[in-house]
Amino acid sequence: MDQIMENDKQTLGFQAEVRQLLHLMIHSLYSNKEIFLRELISNASDAADKLRFEAIANPGLLEADPELKIRVAFDRDARTITIADNGVGMSREEVISNIGTIARSGTREFFQSLSGDQARDANLIGQFGVGFYSSFIVADRVTLATRRAGLPPEDGVRWACDMTASEGQYTIENEARPGRGTEITLHLREGEDELLSRWKLAAILRKYSDHIALPIVMAKEEWDEDKKAYVPKEEVETINQASALWTRPKAQVTEEQYTEFYKHVAHDMEPPLAWAHARVEGRQEYTQLLYVPPARRSTCGIASIAAA
Repeated sequence: MDQIMENDKQTLGFQAEVRQLLHLMIHSLYSNKEIFLRELISNASDAADKLRFEAIANPGLLEADPELKIRVAFDRDARTITIADNGVGMSREEVISNIGTIARSGTREFFQSLSGDQARDANLIGQFGVGFYSSFIVADRVTLATRRAGLPPEDGVRWACDMTASEGQYTIENEARPGRGTEITLHLREGEDELLSRWKLAAILRKYSDHIALPIVMAKEEWDEDKKAYVPKEEVETINQASALWTRPKAQVTEEQYTEFYKHVAHDMEPPLAWAHARVEGRQEYTQLLYVPPARRSTCGIASIAAA
């Protein structure tokens, strides 16, 4: 890995497989560009789950911010979209390990599984844990600011990659951050202005991420007569249902929502053969959501069970 040092700032070279993956994202999966938001939201949800788990043994990791959530924002003038979470975050070493290289994400298997079918290949991204790179389908510059829960503010990290300057390098440096978690800012490519719309982003979130149990919030908008445009308000609104899918009445869950939830928990590209959603009563009461995976899968089933 090439490396140039300037004080605490490093310029590093991507692993060869990452360069290959970036090229694929930019040039081969454009027709499925909405997946970038699905993948970044899924990663943010995973970061919150990891924090919950670690906080069982170390409650101090929650600091003074125990209410986990995901925030989505956009700036029409700057042409940016930002996805932020207050999950576990990353240290400098974790950023380099998790973003600079993807050997642990099954890179070889990922490329071997590609079929040329764009819809199928797009679903593989989440299965192999390379979803962050889907950012570059719609953005030519990406910045990531993060701080690992439990580390001091001065140990925050800023990662940046400008594809207009170099496809093979990124920079990383320390940046003080008062809060834990990760914030990703996408600087959109030319021609992607349709994404700079609250309606459009909310529609994508409801389509792919309604099953996420964390609140996904966006600022409300109001019409500004002077600017002749909608402007964001300080008040935010939760876009998704923000409740575990199996806790909802069956009549309120659509077939698409059941399918998307299965793909999320199973990291599977194909829809399930069938599912059963029922409340079990007796000596113990609980709600059961059982999926039967596609026939090609060797497992017998996947069940999500929540105590009533």
